[in-house]
Amino acid sequence: MDNIFDFALLSFTSIFTMVNPLGILPVYTGLTAKLPAKEAKQVAIKAIITAIITLILFAMLGRVIFEFFNISVNSLRIVGGVVFFMAGYDMLQARLIRTKSSDESVTEFASDIAITPLAIPMICGPGAITVAMILMNDAEEMTHKVVLVGTIIFIMLITLVFLLSARKIIKALGDNGNKVLMRIMGLIVMVIAVEFFLGGIKNYILELNNAL
Repeated sequence: MDNIFDFALLSFTSIFTMVNPLGILPVYTGLTAKLPAKEAKQVAIKAIITAIITLILFAMLGRVIFEFFNISVNSLRIVGGVVFFMAGYDMLQARLIRTKSSDESVTEFASDIAITPLAIPMICGPGAITVAMILMNDAEEMTHKVVLVGTIIFIMLITLVFLLSARKIIKALGDNGNKVLMRIMGLIVMVIAVEFFLGGIKNYILELNNAL
């Protein structure tokens, strides 16, 4: 029992830190700022469902998928870093990361941003995927695997609560407060992006040195 509790606690703290629900709020509000409340809610729900499926899929089949396509987590870190940096730069300018084009319906726009960049890679990013894969690999028994899946779903439900409350939080801050928060979070996102990118490059260099 203690072993299961320790594994559950480790899973929760590790994945929750990587998902970082608070850090997603400015991105979500920026993306959905011009959407009606109903559409914004649907974006949050679809993003969470997508993130749950993606994270569980990679936790269970991550290594098989990576080996099949002959790619590595380091590649995911580098690509995720680039996407993060672009998103962070737009946030630093206090502007929408993705705007709706004139020939695109509200439904199409909402569906698009729910998957990318909100679900992937903002909620379910390289860090969360890597941690989930490692924890699933370390799961000794089926009970541990079930606990990990349950933990992922629980964390995503917490994230959904944060997203659904985002507009109230941002409204309380006001327009100026929202822009300040978005710029600060944009800077943080850019720093995280650099860490992801350099982390992937560093691991590639270490692998190259070991191969020589």
